[in-house]
Amino acid sequence: MRIRILLLCLVSFLVIGSNWGQVQKAPERFRGEGPWSQLILRGITLINGNGAPPRGPIDIVIEQDRIVDVQTVGYPGVEINPESRPKLAPGGWEFDCTGMYALPGFVDMHGHIGGKAQGADAEYVFKLWMAHGITTIRDPACGNGLDWVMEHKALSDANEITAPRILAYTVFGQGSEEPISTEDQAREWVRANAALGADGIKFFGAPPKIMAAALDENKKLGLRSACHHAQMDVGRWNVLHSARAGLTTMEHWYGLPEALFDKRTVQDYPLDYNYQNEQHRFAEAGRLWRQAAEPYSDHWNKVMQELLELDFTIDPTFNIYEASRDLHRARRLEWHEDYTMPSLWRFYMPSKISHGSYWHYWGTEEEVDWRKNYELWMTFVREYKNRGGRVTAGSDSGFIFQLYGFAFVRELEMLREAGFHPLEVIRSATLNGAEALGLSDEIGTVEVGKKADIILVEENPLKNLKVLYGTGAIKLTDDNEIIRAGGVKYTIKDGIIYDAKQLLEDVRLMVAAQKTKEDFEIQQPGAKKVIKP
Repeated sequence: MRIRILLLCLVSFLVIGSNWGQVQKAPERFRGEGPWSQLILRGITLINGNGAPPRGPIDIVIEQDRIVDVQTVGYPGVEINPESRPKLAPGGWEFDCTGMYALPGFVDMHGHIGGKAQGADAEYVFKLWMAHGITTIRDPACGNGLDWVMEHKALSDANEITAPRILAYTVFGQGSEEPISTEDQAREWVRANAALGADGIKFFGAPPKIMAAALDENKKLGLRSACHHAQMDVGRWNVLHSARAGLTTMEHWYGLPEALFDKRTVQDYPLDYNYQNEQHRFAEAGRLWRQAAEPYSDHWNKVMQELLELDFTIDPTFNIYEASRDLHRARRLEWHEDYTMPSLWRFYMPSKISHGSYWHYWGTEEEVDWRKNYELWMTFVREYKNRGGRVTAGSDSGFIFQLYGFAFVRELEMLREAGFHPLEVIRSATLNGAEALGLSDEIGTVEVGKKADIILVEENPLKNLKVLYGTGAIKLTDDNEIIRAGGVKYTIKDGIIYDAKQLLEDVRLMVAAQKTKEDFEIQQPGAKKVIKP
């Protein structure tokens, strides 16, 4: 089967794919310093990604892009003996990090690299991610085309652009000249996809024999996979079927309630339901968990146990649907004014075409349904974690009022809401993501031999995850001064230090310039533009 860069995919992909198209290429790197022959971070408090509590003061020694030493150099409140510290080599550089906290670079497991309809170009997206400490992303669709993504993956690996490390997961069927309708076609496409260099596959579902063949072939090739179990095929193929066939990660929660059905075989769709109507799709999705087995019931426990035994990963992306339970909050988030592009804001507005813009007449009943939905969903994810299951952090930004970078931090807050200890939240955002991607030997914790991917923050994120937002957290000081505390201070990727606040300022200026060009002001949906005298 000849491969071309087309977006001919499954029917369920077309709803989302209509919003994508190749975005502008990221410019060459003009931010970041290093790497150095030796870099020493002095006096840091380390919050590692393995669930261990903070410890410090620590000196971290980096040579080029690798961590070569993580050394305890003293005790809190006690002056450090200089003789106990790693020595600075000729040509090396040291950085006084006293009072700062270090974390491993974050892994966003669901990071779409912008979209043509949203007007979200690569530089804009990459800088927002890096400004929030995200040093690795999985692109679960390659919506800009696999060639484009592979080019940027190589540029990022070489640190020729300011961008996170990229894992390319192509949508099943992407590039095929015709719909995949046989098992042989499925296997052939999977082999061709691997030959093109893709790191894995993103599925939306397919007929059972097709899914089974594709997952089997992908597993044989040693590649990983993800699936958004869309309603078009979930009635015959849910999360359990995928996990048994070799799927490594599920996205969102689609397919999981269906595996938990014990009083029905399909979702209780209203008889006038139309999947192409986005409000129908998302309003009814908010009623789905109540149709599943009761938490801790025999069937609920049985499904969970099988997923655990299969070493299956759940990537919930709680944040992306939060507007469903509180639309007013989502559309009034403070960062929209300075960091959301005009085109992206327009994309969020009620629409019968734009994916995720399902605010046709969103009301109290829908929000109440979604709040109950979240309660049941979070119960499953929390218990899955408690029983040893792997849960990761992904944002799915660029839709439904969720902005790149900011939305990832919101995902961490929602994992906390689901009942995760803050240390478990950080582990989901770092080591768990690295394990799910097969990169735990390289990233995910701050350890000797691993890549120098490190975040530096001036506040303790365990006490308040909001200090990870680019805009920081509101704080009243002992001097009765209102300040913004936190915001990632520096993002280190491959031993290169980026000023995270400068990256965020770059984005602010990009947005301001576009607003000036378009004479644009954010207007809430349905509001009439005020005519200035």
